[in-house]
Amino acid sequence: VFGISLSSMACKSKPSLQTVPEVDLMKYSGTWYSIASYPQFFERGCSDVKATYTLKNGYVEVFNESIKEGKPNNITGKAFVVPNSGNAKLKVQFFWPFKGNYWIIDLADDYSWAVVSDPKQKTLWILARKSTLSVDLYNQIVEKLVNQGFQKTKIVKMVHR
Repeated sequence: VFGISLSSMACKSKPSLQTVPEVDLMKYSGTWYSIASYPQFFERGCSDVKATYTLKNGYVEVFNESIKEGKPNNITGKAFVVPNSGNAKLKVQFFWPFKGNYWIIDLADDYSWAVVSDPKQKTLWILARKSTLSVDLYNQIVEKLVNQGFQKTKIVKMVHR
């Protein structure tokens, strides 16, 4: 425990992560393509990663799709809005009783792209309504993320076929 405390103090602190002030879940619903991410264990070796969000009574259904080793790799979960978060903070659950933080930290005015992370910046997804973003827009988003304390070298572009 002592070693963990010392190493924690040696790390430079990241700025406190902020979400967008308000998310219209009707506009946010629909399909999002994963453009880039901090790859998570469940996405390694996957291509064509996308998620479809559907409003249900009291939660948002999350249907994640991808291709892994040439085969569909799909899973369905639920997302629950954190009260008083402007719908920008959700708790996502794929396996009961575990829930993960899903914070919408950046969002285009027209809901054409979004950035999602968690308060400790362990996860990151750059999402878009189409399977590509312009190089300029992608670079602007990444630059903003780096200014928020994210590591550019950990951001991996997703393959879409």
